[in-house]
Amino acid sequence: MIYFIITLLLVLLELAYFRVADRFNIIDKPNLRSSHTLVTLRGGGIVFLFGAWIYAAFFGLDYGWFLLGLSLIGLVSFVDDIHSLPDSARLVVQFTAMFLMFYQFGILNWHDWWIVLIALIVCVGITNAYNFMDGINGITGGYSLAVLAPLIYLNSREEFISMPYLYVTGLSLLVFCFFNFRTKAKCFAGDVGSITIAFILLFALGKLILHTQNFAYIIFLAVYGADTVLTICHRIQLHENLGEAHRKHAYQLMANELKIPHVQVSMFYMTLQLVISFGMIFCPVNNYIYLGATIVALLMAYLIFMKKNYYLHEAYLKSQKL
Repeated sequence: MIYFIITLLLVLLELAYFRVADRFNIIDKPNLRSSHTLVTLRGGGIVFLFGAWIYAAFFGLDYGWFLLGLSLIGLVSFVDDIHSLPDSARLVVQFTAMFLMFYQFGILNWHDWWIVLIALIVCVGITNAYNFMDGINGITGGYSLAVLAPLIYLNSREEFISMPYLYVTGLSLLVFCFFNFRTKAKCFAGDVGSITIAFILLFALGKLILHTQNFAYIIFLAVYGADTVLTICHRIQLHENLGEAHRKHAYQLMANELKIPHVQVSMFYMTLQLVISFGMIFCPVNNYIYLGATIVALLMAYLIFMKKNYYLHEAYLKSQKL
């Protein structure tokens, strides 16, 4: 019954936000770099932040410092959705929020400060990578469900985090997917959505890694990680400004140049991540060997895909200059 009430609250809050977004013209207008063609409400992913607050209201403030960091990073990302903020301001807030998450983990100590610093940089990079990948209908919600599913499964075997936390996160994702995981999306996640869900999932994944002392579980983010890192390397090779918007991710080429429907591309990323994640859980192979083999396989698949299809994107760029 309690989860039904939470779901109802999430739906009502999301619908209320739609009215606010429509009233104050919080919209996403398509441009030459976009993978969509219709004007759509932005910031629907604020439901993930609502979900975290509702979890705390129903189940307690067990993760108070984390929630403070999440609220900080979520609200600043929402402001950025409405009025673009300087990169420096966003990064300061992101590092501050991540520091609060690490404090919640209880891993801050001055003896290993350099390890903590590297971890902070990597985790902030992951949250931004999640934001980079939010470009087509369904991909943020669907992929996040694919990350959440193995976490719920492992938590049912040996609890490393509050199960209601994972369930409420799943409900907020399902509510968002109802409005976004469709051919004509009612809303987009916006920075507030992609950044906050990355922060929420990273907290759960961090708890798992610290509990098991097994870093190989980072594989739960392997598909997004491979697309993001390899695309950045490609853009560096092309001497592009990494701060400028682009359409060079593999999923963008699928949706734009190959004309594969957004929902199908999102389902592919979601399914591939699920297969990889549960493959590591059930495959009787050393986790780190499995992780290395997966990284190599994703690297080869990316290179083959780009070699075969990237000329289509080059043709698109030339057509825009004519």
